Amino acid sequence: MISTLLVANRGEIAARIIRTARDLGIRSVAVYAAQDVDSPAVRLADEAYALPGSSIAETYLNADAIIDIARRAGADAIHPGYGFLSEIPSFARAVVDAGLIWVGPRAETIEALGDKIGARRTAVAAGVDPVPGTNDPVSDMALVRAFAAEHGFPIVLKRSDGGGGHGIVIIRSRADIDEFAARHDMPGGDLGAYFIERFIESARHIETQCMADSHGNFAVVTTRDCSVQRRNQKLIEEAPAPFLPEGVEDTVAAWSKALFSHTGYVGLGTCEFLLDEDGSVYFLEVNPRLQVEHTVSEEVTGLDLVEEQLRIASGEALAEVPAARGHSIELRITCEDPGADLAPTAGVITDLFWPSGPGVRLDTGVGPGNRISPDFDSMIAKLIITGPTRPRAIARALRALGELHIEGIATPAPLLAKILHDPDFAEDFKVGTRWLETQVLPGTDFAPFEAAEQVAQERPSRTFTAEIDGRRHTITVPADLFGSVSSARPVQPRRSSGRKESAAPGADGVVVRDGVLVSPMQAIVVRIAVEEGQQVAEGDILLVLESMKMEKYVHASSAGTIAEIMVDPGQNVPANTPLMKINMTNDVTNDVTNEEDR
Repeated sequence: MISTLLVANRGEIAARIIRTARDLGIRSVAVYAAQDVDSPAVRLADEAYALPGSSIAETYLNADAIIDIARRAGADAIHPGYGFLSEIPSFARAVVDAGLIWVGPRAETIEALGDKIGARRTAVAAGVDPVPGTNDPVSDMALVRAFAAEHGFPIVLKRSDGGGGHGIVIIRSRADIDEFAARHDMPGGDLGAYFIERFIESARHIETQCMADSHGNFAVVTTRDCSVQRRNQKLIEEAPAPFLPEGVEDTVAAWSKALFSHTGYVGLGTCEFLLDEDGSVYFLEVNPRLQVEHTVSEEVTGLDLVEEQLRIASGEALAEVPAARGHSIELRITCEDPGADLAPTAGVITDLFWPSGPGVRLDTGVGPGNRISPDFDSMIAKLIITGPTRPRAIARALRALGELHIEGIATPAPLLAKILHDPDFAEDFKVGTRWLETQVLPGTDFAPFEAAEQVAQERPSRTFTAEIDGRRHTITVPADLFGSVSSARPVQPRRSSGRKESAAPGADGVVVRDGVLVSPMQAIVVRIAVEEGQQVAEGDILLVLESMKMEKYVHASSAGTIAEIMVDPGQNVPANTPLMKINMTNDVTNDVTNEEDR
């Protein structure tokens, strides 16, 4: 059995893995970005090591730094959790090459299944039916038009490297095809990253939690339903999948075994499928890692799936899988505002009370006083509710949401309660992946979340050099650890220059202040389409933002010259972040100076 485990993740999943390690007597090592220094996962671990920097690339995607920490900490295994490096074949291979145990499927398996085009090809080879579509990247727009002519609208274009709702474009008309071409079929564009599928308008999203060991044993732990989604991002998951038509469970179990067998899969994984209204089942993808919703399969079987991962990675055989009992529902508690179209938010948790009682499990990575950073995923906790029947589980879930109390940040708790009350979900289960967007949200009117004017500030820190047992160390501690920080040099308030700052909505709703484009929301910079010094015409694409799983194309509101680009591709930008400065043609700026500043 593994003796020391490094958890290459953060938040609730890092804490959850560390707890299982503690149960098994395995020493645990956490890694953390500066924003997570006081997180529960860091406090729970036997040891914790800082990752340099604060961005995702510098911290949780820094494979070299993580492997180096594993060596220094004496770890013999790395668990990647989900997200971040969990589906990166090169990282899995580097862990093994470093002489460490990789808690997950082999790099070759991830390569065969992690890429969506590769997964389609694998499914066909294994005798499993994917959604009708193409098994090759789109080489030109003629293929898209031909596919639409053959299959009819709607169709969907997906990025092969997408996931979690990213990189999905639904095409409903020839005009949509033209718009897609304008955005992606250009020099430096990403057309070749996409493939085509027929879009199934109303389907359920069902999946199987699977595991296989190195001794040839395979098991489907449970089925799950994950149909309650917003922009292809799951909000509610449950096990076992309710109200399945006759024969569907047998089909997905057989297909899952075929996929695992064909790829020589060893470890835990999830096979995902679409269930059409007419009863047809189609393969969607395989997630070669632990899933967020693994908890509901644990609750109805009594298995610890992280323990099973560690057993398999250590070369042991699968545990016997108990038959499922009762019903379990997972509610994702995110830092998102249901009154603002579920926009991600950030802030400080000023007050917090978690529900408890029979059938209530909480997996979380935050506590009172923690700052929720816009740099990382918005999920802060999972409420897992279990009962002897589905109706009892729903009743308990509503009770738990009534007990939940969080101040300082927005959460979707009111929306989750509305869903649980809806007869289409609670009684008839007339739910598909588009149900929430088309049937529920149009009838909701939640008040937008208003953060308090005064929020807790980030706890300042001080770094100094110390000698411990004859060894030099650099130590960072809270600045107020040894007394008040009030003696720090005061910062003089800046006087207004009197400059008149114009602010007006520009192209695509992006605010323009004195020629500077400012992000109207928290978003990720997906692509920058211009260079400094470049001349642009009105309507030219300047950059692409992604927020709430949707891409937003920012166009020039008038002709001008790109004076300065202030962000980089991949950068996570909070609302009001300056993006780029444009010197508009014929733009006259009056520099008004306040008399007292002369």
